[in-house]
Amino acid sequence: MPHVRVAVVGSGFGGLGAAVRLRREGVTDFVVLERAGSVGGTWRDNSYPGCACDVPSHLYSFSFAPHPDWPRTFSGQEHIRAYLEHVTDVFGLRPHLRLGSEVTLMRWDGERLRWEIETSGGGLTADIVVSATGPLSEPRVPEIPGLDSFPGKVFHSARWDHDYDLRGKRVAVVGTGASAIQIVPSIQPDVARLTLFQRTPPWVMPRVDRAIGGLERGLHRALPFTARLRRGLLWGIRELQVQAFTRHPEELGFVERLAERNMARAIKDPELRARLTPDYRIGCKRILLSSTYYPALAQPNVDVVSSGLAEVRGSTAVAADGTEAEVDAIVFGTGFHVTDMPIAERVVGADGRTLAEAWKNGMGALRGASVSGFPNWMTIIGPNTGLGNSSMILMIESQLNYLADFLRQSATLGGRVALDARQGAVDAWNHTVQERMKRTVWNTGGCTSWYLDAEGRNTTVWPGTTTEFRNATRRVDLAEYQVLRAPAPTAAGPGAPVPRPWVDTGIEEGA
Repeated sequence: MPHVRVAVVGSGFGGLGAAVRLRREGVTDFVVLERAGSVGGTWRDNSYPGCACDVPSHLYSFSFAPHPDWPRTFSGQEHIRAYLEHVTDVFGLRPHLRLGSEVTLMRWDGERLRWEIETSGGGLTADIVVSATGPLSEPRVPEIPGLDSFPGKVFHSARWDHDYDLRGKRVAVVGTGASAIQIVPSIQPDVARLTLFQRTPPWVMPRVDRAIGGLERGLHRALPFTARLRRGLLWGIRELQVQAFTRHPEELGFVERLAERNMARAIKDPELRARLTPDYRIGCKRILLSSTYYPALAQPNVDVVSSGLAEVRGSTAVAADGTEAEVDAIVFGTGFHVTDMPIAERVVGADGRTLAEAWKNGMGALRGASVSGFPNWMTIIGPNTGLGNSSMILMIESQLNYLADFLRQSATLGGRVALDARQGAVDAWNHTVQERMKRTVWNTGGCTSWYLDAEGRNTTVWPGTTTEFRNATRRVDLAEYQVLRAPAPTAAGPGAPVPRPWVDTGIEEGA
């Protein structure tokens, strides 16, 4: 069975970023395991009509791979996917890719201090695993009675069926999140009737998007510092804004009035406007950006049902309030498994527990990366590393700094070693995070969002600035880890107990 120093799982921004960082750290003995046939992660899987990013292009890209030729201030899916393919080529990552290799099981071998990995493309072992599967990788489709017998077409926004023609069809869109507000205005002009099932209305701000002209792009190519300046300005504005989300939610009332004016410009019907007005503080759910969503909802071929889809009877979609609509297709824009990531079921740690079992009372990881009982296993975009108002690439790069120091610190210890986060350190970190979370808009804003797990605990968002997180992940503190060393060779015969790894506590004998 082949062995590598590092196995990276996933080839989205997190996985490709980890691969680039490994090479920059001098580590070339690694593979990137990807279940699909190409790189791109969520930007490969989400190809629905209108799919685009709600973070400005020059901020939603790697600092070490600037792209002066973004065609718009907010990039579409096809441009972001092309950028990730470009990064793969420029940094020479193709030889490390193992496409069509979905990870089915990762099990820690405590005797050999390595991970045994089973994939659909074969098995391998690795000293270190970097899990970069991301929280937006597994679509969530609610269990709807009668859906199995629906005679029409059903698909999730992240698994768009491009072979099915929606033109002239009666279409139900379920959900009003970031995907739905892009899908609705994209398909509304072509469908016969669009019925939007809305459980909770979102706050929507105008999307100030425009084409980036040739002169502007030429300037960024000729003078790269101008692109860095642009990125820095975009970042700085968001760093200043975050205080309102994390410390002073009461200051967000002004932003709510701007959003209400945005709605009023397009929605003249007071009854419809009332249905579309949220009853929670803006920012509690992610603020959505669109200048076309409300105008689409005001069109005569659109019905907004202020209730979730509860049942399907034949070709009839039935809302929880009893509203019925005859439809030919149902499109789910219902998000992803974020607080219950499916990859956790496939990771078995030192004590035989799966990561899902370790997280049964809520996800938690030391500095968003390491979990006690899972040595040499790190996650990118782990618990409480999400952002409500800025670019996730900033958080990813901070976690890559942590990964790089993890590798350096391991190398200084000599011999075959593994680092296992101490439970006390994990608990202390998460206690601090959750205490800070109490005053944020995500916990006090009066909504139920995908940031919260089944117990109402926010295990998704980082309750601070990206600068604070960067400082917290700049170095690995070995005091927060147990150092595991391979057991000494034994001459014992068959049937003798297998020696357990020696734990270097850092405490001298007799102390």
